[in-house]
Amino acid sequence: MSDRDGQREGAVARVRTGPQARGRAGHRGAILAGLMLTMGLAAMDGTIVATAIPSIVRDLGGFALFPWVFSIYLLAQAATIPVYGKLADLYGRKPVLLFGAGLFLLGSMLSGLSWSMPALIVFRGLQGIGAGAVQPITMTVVGDLYTVEERARIQGYISSVWGISAIVGPALGGFLVQFASWHWIFYINVPVGAGALAAIGLYLHERLERRPHRIDYAGSALLVASMILLNLDLLEGGVGWSWTSAVALGLLAASAVLLGVFVWHERRAAEPVLPLWVMSRRLLLTANLGSMVVGVLTIALSSFLPTFVQGVLRGTPLVAGFALGMMSLGWPLASAFSGRLYLRIGFRTTALVGSLLTAGASLAFAALGPASTPVEAGAASFLMGLGMGLMSTSLLVAIQSAVDWNRRGVVTGGNMFMRMLGSALGAAVFGGILNGALARRLAAAPAAVRPDLPRGLNAASLALGNVPVAQAAAEAFVRDALYVAVHAVFAGLIFVAALGLVAVLCMPVREERLAAE
Repeated sequence: MSDRDGQREGAVARVRTGPQARGRAGHRGAILAGLMLTMGLAAMDGTIVATAIPSIVRDLGGFALFPWVFSIYLLAQAATIPVYGKLADLYGRKPVLLFGAGLFLLGSMLSGLSWSMPALIVFRGLQGIGAGAVQPITMTVVGDLYTVEERARIQGYISSVWGISAIVGPALGGFLVQFASWHWIFYINVPVGAGALAAIGLYLHERLERRPHRIDYAGSALLVASMILLNLDLLEGGVGWSWTSAVALGLLAASAVLLGVFVWHERRAAEPVLPLWVMSRRLLLTANLGSMVVGVLTIALSSFLPTFVQGVLRGTPLVAGFALGMMSLGWPLASAFSGRLYLRIGFRTTALVGSLLTAGASLAFAALGPASTPVEAGAASFLMGLGMGLMSTSLLVAIQSAVDWNRRGVVTGGNMFMRMLGSALGAAVFGGILNGALARRLAAAPAAVRPDLPRGLNAASLALGNVPVAQAAAEAFVRDALYVAVHAVFAGLIFVAALGLVAVLCMPVREERLAAE
């Protein structure tokens, strides 16, 4: 990278971590333990919240709003990831990570105290703002402390957090929902987060050289505003208003205009929140698109698989947690193995194997029906986890290995941003598909069962066992309608997985070092 490149990007703080600081590497084990606890925040949040959604809907109402519980969290996370990535390169990893983890814990406590669905959505947004720092900065610190060869081993340790969460998270979530209250699924983050903050605060030490800098807050605001308008249109289209109405078209146009202004602004910003060179190089672009697909697939299953198991297959929250947990179990197993695999066959080939597995898992989900069993759903979930574990790890390490230290936070944040953006858009798109299909089905309800149906999409509570019914026929009709709606989501997974396969095939065959443009 030339001096001119460094000046164009802006001055950065130099943090003495990474292989050049191995003389002080005696604390690396303690730091790694703290990072693993920090990763546990994100891992536990995803598996526990997804399992509890049916119970949250029962207590707070608002079935049509529940995709926002995921979407607003992911939007806030996606919008702040590039900011945290930049701040980590300027201020150092430690203060950024501690701030984000602390804000995440505050959001978790408030989410547990929620009294309505809108309140929960607001607090989840706050939680997402803090979560934007957790995963990308953790992975950036790993990239700082360990070489490429060491990361193959360390990835296994980091991924073990997801394996533990895969077993403990859904089971604990189902247990708390079934025998206590869904509020505790948020409170459980507090002891994990407190341990993470203590370990990171005590053992991660950085020596910083302060330099002048600018943070692109305007770019972040433009980006999140564009995504919120797009998500609102996708979630309410076909339900709150017609897809061809002035409101739907106006929101879409406004989102596109704001996105265009964002791109214009980023070209002129002194230190852009998402430098356009991150998306202009072939390796970075294809890896980021692949990560975006991983985000879409992850949120689709996290949001709707528990609803399918409980509402269609008549499973308990514990059983739904098992089915979803199998994805989280397969992910870390594949991620740990990918470290050895990409050192032998390369990042691209490893990601290609993962994308083929996700395609196969998508077909398996599309084949599930009312007569299927939770075991079959769990098997498809496990296969999907294997594929996404191979994809996500190999794509992330590939781009980290292609840039210098002072670009690593930006490219890591950009990659995590694309994954979170994929999750946010996936929650909106598939939430819109689910709500639209369910609304059409309920509108066509037979006259014999229509008097027994609650108004609107809250009729889905019948299938989730949350509303007593006078006639079994009404519950059976809603359960069938819910199956049709969720099956439309599962069918959409095939298209998304195919896009991921194309993105990986377009990756450069030869690995190379990249310099910012």
